[in-house]
Amino acid sequence: MTERALEGLIEALRRLPGVGVKSAQRMAFHLLQHDRDGARRLATALTHAVQDMRHCQRCHTFTEAEVCSTCLNPARDARQLCVVETPADQAALERSGSYKGLYFVLMGRISPLGGVGPAEIGADELLARADDGVVEEVILATGFTAEGEVTSHALAQALRARGIKATRLARGVPAGSELEYVDLSTIAHAMGDRR
Repeated sequence: MTERALEGLIEALRRLPGVGVKSAQRMAFHLLQHDRDGARRLATALTHAVQDMRHCQRCHTFTEAEVCSTCLNPARDARQLCVVETPADQAALERSGSYKGLYFVLMGRISPLGGVGPAEIGADELLARADDGVVEEVILATGFTAEGEVTSHALAQALRARGIKATRLARGVPAGSELEYVDLSTIAHAMGDRR
């Protein structure tokens, strides 16, 4: 491996959230020095995921099929639609075991300073899905960050203007937190005590 290849690996690892130069270097050196098989598996898994993963046509989460297994599951309660910012947030809710309805993944949040508005997060698709005659409640499970609150408020107004019941997770989830980092018990209580 040339020095240029090592630098390329470190730079690639730095693209991960929360990974700085030193962490990326540690990972690169570990993979090359102690776990070359793991490095090959990681490369194969990344290649496979990038080539084969797409967004579900109904909820926008990641899936290999056109429609994900959650959306196709007849045991899910189609009367409830939970709106989350990311697939990681959806996975956190699923791990809590507190929610049995369907999802809509925004793949982001409204950020006026970042130039992200309702159109960029699929608000129109969400409204169409919520207005399908089956959905009775839309649960807004965006993060309790400033952008998450703006997103929740804008979506709640649009949903209520169409006569669709919109609820918000209870404040059991700490302000400023991301759902994927909140403990499962807190998520379960927040889901149960939503308003």
